[in-house]
Amino acid sequence: MKQIKNILNGSLYIFISILILTFITTLLSYTNIISDKIIPIIQILISIISYFIGGISIGKKTSKKRYIEGLKLGVIFSILLIIFNLLILKNTFEVKYLLYYFILIFSSTLASMICIEKKNN
Repeated sequence: MKQIKNILNGSLYIFISILILTFITTLLSYTNIISDKIIPIIQILISIISYFIGGISIGKKTSKKRYIEGLKLGVIFSILLIIFNLLILKNTFEVKYLLYYFILIFSSTLASMICIEKKNN
C-alpha cells in the first residue's frame, strides 16, 4: 500500500510540474520572449524535468532500492502517457518515440538514485 501511495505521490509531482512548466512556457511564447522554433525542444525538456522531479520525490520517500521505485514510476507514468496519446489524442505509435520514453524513464530512475547518494552522505 505504501508503494502505491509513493507512486501516486510521484505521479502527482510529475503532473503538477508539467502543468506549471507548460503554463510558464505558454506565457513566454505568448509575449514573444521565446520563438516558436524552440518550443518542441522546450516541450521535451519539460517532460524530462518533470520526470526528474517525480523521481526525486519518490526517492525521498522510499527507504530501500530507490532506483527500482524510480524505474517503476517512470514506466507507469510512461505507459499512462502512451495510452493518453493513443486513445485521447489519436496519435499513432512510432518506433522513434521509444527513445523519448526511454529517456523519460531514465530521468526518473537517475533522480531517485541521486537521492540515494544524498542520503548516504
